[in-house]
Amino acid sequence: MKIDVTLRITPKMVTDAQGNEKKALTGHLGTHFDVMNKEFPLEYTERKGIVFDVSNVEERDIDINDINLAKVEPDTFVAFYTGYIEKEGYGSKAYFTEHPQLSNELIKALLEIGVSMIGVDFAGVRRGKEHTSTDQYCADRGVFIIENMCNLKAILDRGEECIMNTYPMNYAGMTGLPCRIVAETN
Repeated sequence: MKIDVTLRITPKMVTDAQGNEKKALTGHLGTHFDVMNKEFPLEYTERKGIVFDVSNVEERDIDINDINLAKVEPDTFVAFYTGYIEKEGYGSKAYFTEHPQLSNELIKALLEIGVSMIGVDFAGVRRGKEHTSTDQYCADRGVFIIENMCNLKAILDRGEECIMNTYPMNYAGMTGLPCRIVAETN
């Protein structure tokens, strides 16, 4: 079964995002990844994926103890389902500033394993001033952050493992690339 985990953008979402996030139209609108100053390797277009349900984590960072790290292998696309994009809705000020975030310890553990991509159903793995520096830290280690994913619950309803197919726009010189992601499940 194929499941589209790409946020469908409407004109209202564009207007809302532009009003609340200055980068919304420079490659950072909707589902996209933060490539920073790197090139997306074509071999990353198809990766084994795993989605972790961390929707019960509130009022704190999503931490290393919230997932089974033993299930994560090198070159994996690791995604985190919080339900935030469904609860808050894409584009509001709160969506961009009050979203969940991954702990620095969890991010470092994923990088040590050698994952290819980290996907989230919110606006970034870290908030505020840490957002860009964490994206760059990951990109410098060959790991891309994909933000604003949706429908991750549909993957979890079929099991947490899948194949993630990711296709970015072929833009150059951008810090963000809009992309389409389709998961394949059994």
